Amino acid sequence: MVEVNSLSNQEQRNRVLKIAREALEIESVAVSQLAARLGDGFLEAVEAILGSTGRVVVMGMGKSGHVGKKIAATLASTGTAAFFVHPAEASHGDLGMIKSGDLVLAISNSGESEELSSILPLFKRQGIGLIAMTGNLNSTLAKHAEFILDSSVQKEACPLNLAPTASTAVQMALGDALAVALLDAKGFRPEDFARSHPGGALGRRLLTLVSDVMRTGGHIPTVSESTSFIDLMKEMSAKGLGAAAIVDDTQAVIGIFTDGDLRRLIEKGLSLSELKAKDVMRLTPRTLNVKSLAVEAAKEMEAHRITSLLIVDDENKLVGILNSNDLMRAKVI
Repeated sequence: MVEVNSLSNQEQRNRVLKIAREALEIESVAVSQLAARLGDGFLEAVEAILGSTGRVVVMGMGKSGHVGKKIAATLASTGTAAFFVHPAEASHGDLGMIKSGDLVLAISNSGESEELSSILPLFKRQGIGLIAMTGNLNSTLAKHAEFILDSSVQKEACPLNLAPTASTAVQMALGDALAVALLDAKGFRPEDFARSHPGGALGRRLLTLVSDVMRTGGHIPTVSESTSFIDLMKEMSAKGLGAAAIVDDTQAVIGIFTDGDLRRLIEKGLSLSELKAKDVMRLTPRTLNVKSLAVEAAKEMEAHRITSLLIVDDENKLVGILNSNDLMRAKVI
């Protein structure tokens, strides 16, 4: 073997790009051919999973095992209960993780993996269905399976036609196709996806309610319409949000006063000391229902170029206030 530590000449650089491009082309062709082959076998596998009361147990050795872990994770995050079991560990106790009613999705390009082959007869005896994802339709795995997903490729992207490359790309793509077909058949929605990803950006946007992040109780700057202008300003300063809600005796919102309103009053040269909240408040302030998503609050603030929103219940009673900083801390925006 000749080692090359750097691409010291143009010929070497050209060869590297040529090999890389050929690899991508081979894998692209393999996936395209896979799409054309999808048919009854794929539909039967989807129907079996939809009709199952158990989980999908994904198995595979070597590179197929690495692909299998990703497929199991994708299935689980898109509404199909799934997990990965290593075939070698299965024969040493992990078979106990698989129960009657489950479906095994076994992945092997050759279909002759010794670790898989040794446990295949046990599945039928235990009432466990078997879906084979294999590139060899005459293999031991295919013969034991009730459902077969053809993942065969004409050649690997490896220049030696040895390292699993095109075959693993096809396995990955076929697993994705299975997951999204199941997702659609189950009517899986963005909200369902968010529940599986509460820590991600999508989860925060689709699950966080204004009630989760709004300020409540004594943190809400609130005055009555008879409050003096001086006390109104004290309330605004104490709560530090640059706004105060004006409410009636039932806590229904009737107005708002903001830093922007104060600047406009000063520009008019008015004498403010004798005024009351009702004299300076702005009627019909922007409000949002407490049951709304926090992302809706972000859209409302952006649309109207405001930094705070009053949060109300179904009877327009003030229950909270939300500031753009609150949304940023919650990573909604």
